[in-house]
Formats: sequence, structure tokens, C-alpha cells
Amino acid sequence: MNLAVDYGNSRIKAGLFENHHLVEHVQFESDPQFEAWLGAHRFEHVIISSVTRDTDHILQVIKCDGAKLVMSQSILLPLTIKYATPLTLGVDRIAAACGAIEIMPNRDCLVIDMGTCINYEFVDDQLNYHGGAISPGVKMRFDAMHTFTARLPLIHLNDKVALTGNSTETCMQSGVMNGVLSELEGIIALYREKYPSMGVILCGGDAHIFENKLKQPIFVAPNLVLRGLNSIMLHNVNF
Repeated sequence: MNLAVDYGNSRIKAGLFENHHLVEHVQFESDPQFEAWLGAHRFEHVIISSVTRDTDHILQVIKCDGAKLVMSQSILLPLTIKYATPLTLGVDRIAAACGAIEIMPNRDCLVIDMGTCINYEFVDDQLNYHGGAISPGVKMRFDAMHTFTARLPLIHLNDKVALTGNSTETCMQSGVMNGVLSELEGIIALYREKYPSMGVILCGGDAHIFENKLKQPIFVAPNLVLRGLNSIMLHNVNF
């Protein structure tokens, strides 16, 4: 089996694939946990994406019979990058876009990845990646209100918050949760004005909070980045 690894800001996510099929998905909170799991497996090919860690050590730990690939802006891709500054483009964003063309081939598609930041990625029906947008994620918004004001407390999300808060805590919760929801609806609507048949894929750690609140039709793909990494790996080893 092939291994795809996504080192995120808060977790290590790994997927075992047979060709394009995701067989197993696991998550780890720390490197030692991940390395212990790796010790029990051997892989055919491996691809690693990291926005936070150096990959040299973990590549040495992995037992692999074939290619060991590190995701980068220069790796061979199954799509064309039209981004103005490709060397500044996050590898997780590229992987999400590649995952989108697996799920919705030959179709305009907007990916919304709801993690530490909310990343929007647009891929057209000709397999061109154009970019998108980045905005603060849910936790970042709560943290920012506490950090950059003198008296606002540090609070956490409440996905059942009312539109009109009746305390400082519920007002902050309403501002973040209803603000994010309105942002999502608004961005999708703006894109659909230009691309009426466009598909929308929602992924990331906070996707489950909003998937049933959105009025716009969407497809939820929790493991989109891993699927994208696997497609990039297959594109490289079969090239």
C-alpha cells in the first residue's frame, strides 16, 4: 500500500491507499505516536506534505520499497498552476486542489478547507488552479479577540449560538460563528455568479460544524488533502 502524510498545524494525518482507494485513515497528536505506528508498517510509495516540520527525520524512519516524495511547489502535478507567485503557494493548498479534481473531474470547483485558516481554492474545468482566498479560522478569530483587546475573554465555539447574543460570551460566539457562516455563503454565491455549474467541496477540521448549516449545495470530503497527495504521488510514480 501507499502512504500519504499531511503534517498540519495541529495534527499528523496519514492515509493508506490502494491505488486511488483510501483504505485506512489515522491521526496522531505527536511525532513519537506517529513513529510508533510507522514501525509496524512497510509501504510501496510514500508522499509527505508538511507546513510545520522538517521531513528529513521522518523519511529516514519510514520503511518504503519505492519512491519517497516530499510535497513541494516544484513536484509534478495533475493540474496546471496559474497562481502569480507559485513558490509562495502552500503545499496543503495545492494538495486540496488536486484532491478536488479527483472528486469532481472536468468541472469548475471551489474547495473550502476549514482548518487553522479558511482556505478557498478554485480549479476550473480545464484543470487549471487559479488561487482563491485565505481568511482566519474559527479558533483564530476567538483567539484574536482575546489577544488584541483588553477585556474580552478567551472563549470557545458554540455551534448552536443564537443570532443575537445576550452576554459578552454569546455575542462573541455569534460574531464568530454567524460571521463565518455568512462568509462561506457569500463567497460561494459570488463564485456561482461567475461559474453557475461549479461544485463546492468542504473539508478540514471545522467542516463538520458548518456542513449542515450551509444553504448552498456542497460535497463534504474530510480526507481531501490526503486524497490529493495520493493523486500527486501516483502522477509522479506513473509519469
